[in-house]
Amino acid sequence: MIRLYHFPLSPFCRKVRLTLAEKKLEVELIEERYWEPSPDFLRRNPAGKVPVLRVDQKVMSESQAICEYLEEAIPTPALMPRDVDARYEVRRLCAWFDDKFHDEVTSKLLYERVNKKVMGHGYPDSKNVKFGAGRIKYHLDYMAWLLDQRRWLAGNEMTLADFTAAAHLSCLDYISDVDWNRNATVKDWYAKIKSRPSFRTLLADQIPGFPPPAHYADLDF
Repeated sequence: MIRLYHFPLSPFCRKVRLTLAEKKLEVELIEERYWEPSPDFLRRNPAGKVPVLRVDQKVMSESQAICEYLEEAIPTPALMPRDVDARYEVRRLCAWFDDKFHDEVTSKLLYERVNKKVMGHGYPDSKNVKFGAGRIKYHLDYMAWLLDQRRWLAGNEMTLADFTAAAHLSCLDYISDVDWNRNATVKDWYAKIKSRPSFRTLLADQIPGFPPPAHYADLDF
């Protein structure tokens, strides 16, 4: 049995969910209010963070480590290239989105607009929101630059880098914070990712008090 302790609008959890679905692994999703950690949850992950994946008797945390474990345990379909240089590029871009994009955009838009209210931490900080709204343009332009040279973000094959980026952008799309008209190449890339069967459960997510926009689950935008 596979269990994933998650929060629906966590990009790190979504990255793991996409990887599990792409590998065609059935998983029981358990929503965890990680900001109010229970003793049982802290025993599973003393860091008090999601995602946490339980596979048989193994308990794993940290999204990148989980995804690379799954890649090695179930190598087909492959989400990491064989070439060492190409693998480096995938890992570099995963870190770009999980670190830089998360710090400059996800934490400034999603966490301010949604997480603060859900967690009871007050109102959005307008300075943070303004900063995130400005920085997402830079990141979308960087993605467009990459996709002008490649079929996918890290190369000519879809990889974990694409799922990592899509996990963050899908959370922001849920709150209408992505300007898909900024670049047609990025929009087309997201449409391809969004249309994959592995994306269906993400498009069905609902956060009480935060209904998604009409285009969120529309495969044709």
